[in-house]
Amino acid sequence: MLYENIVGQPEAKSRLIKMVKEERVPHALLFSGREGCGNLPAALAFAQHLYCTDKKENGSCGVCASCSKVSKLVHPDLHLVFPIAKSKDVKSSDDLMKEFREAFLANPYLNLNDWFNEISAENKQPIIPVEEANDILRKLSYTSYEGSYKMMLIWEPEKMNAEAANKLLKILEEPPEQTIFILVSNNPEQLLATIFSRVQQIPFYSISEADISTALVERFKINSEVAKQTAILANGSYSEALHLISQNEESVSFLTNFQAFMRLALKFDCSKALSWIDDNATIGREKQKQFLQYGLEVFRDSLMYNFGDRNLVRLSGQEKQFLEKFAPFVNQKNYERLVEEFNSNYYYVERNANPKILFMDLLLKTNELINLK
Repeated sequence: MLYENIVGQPEAKSRLIKMVKEERVPHALLFSGREGCGNLPAALAFAQHLYCTDKKENGSCGVCASCSKVSKLVHPDLHLVFPIAKSKDVKSSDDLMKEFREAFLANPYLNLNDWFNEISAENKQPIIPVEEANDILRKLSYTSYEGSYKMMLIWEPEKMNAEAANKLLKILEEPPEQTIFILVSNNPEQLLATIFSRVQQIPFYSISEADISTALVERFKINSEVAKQTAILANGSYSEALHLISQNEESVSFLTNFQAFMRLALKFDCSKALSWIDDNATIGREKQKQFLQYGLEVFRDSLMYNFGDRNLVRLSGQEKQFLEKFAPFVNQKNYERLVEEFNSNYYYVERNANPKILFMDLLLKTNELINLK
């Protein structure tokens, strides 16, 4: 992975290059930023730069033996930790390393939902368990294989349970010599304050529309106007732009589900409501969270459609046709409370609350708010 493969993020890349050039690399770094910002591929580009045996002015050479190993995620001194769906056969990241390599190499802008779809674990909660922390301590106690840095890259460290996180506090503060931790987080506010205080943060910001558009044209040879529209809809996330141009049916699926939910909320029918709740209670927590996030985006665009600049509305096609009919039901009286209800349900889904109870409560409250006069 080369820095040039990361879309945008000139400040972060410049800072990382400077660290390696000056040989002043902190022992613990936090690559923080929203999903799709590129902090995961940037972490691998940084690792490749550090291990490269023929460093160039603006990064790694990309062709030496060390670069080749990092690019394939097989460098012996680069250890990877990521969320798993724990089971009797899967206790730590090592048990899914082959699958993770394949998923990342196919899509360096991998997100958690993509990853769990890849391992068919959509119905399970992602976690970095305490067994993983024990493995981290064990691996870092060994001497490096190639006489250089030992690097521990932890993707989505906020998914560590409290026991796992607390086990790593001491080694994060006083790691063995020539050891570097890189935490790659999309929700750094969810990290323990004691972990956050032990790392140096490298922020990754939303990617500009111009950078996304340029990358889409150069890498996928698509029409510049289509690229510009996609960049607007992507809202600063390159992974979202990739999903949009892949023309997958996920947005249509969310639209159909959201339409069904709102029809029930508008005119409540108990038997149909129970049927909808039963269906959505079994789709898995990640998809439940995506549904709620999708609703928040529709509410935002509805308010923009009613009171703002309609050119800033991110939805298109069938979604935009739906929005034209739905937007009048979202107004200044109910918008904040609708957003509050969907946000709170997102929070509770993350914490394993009963989805049937949550969705019934959400339907009843949405019914009240949508019909608010």
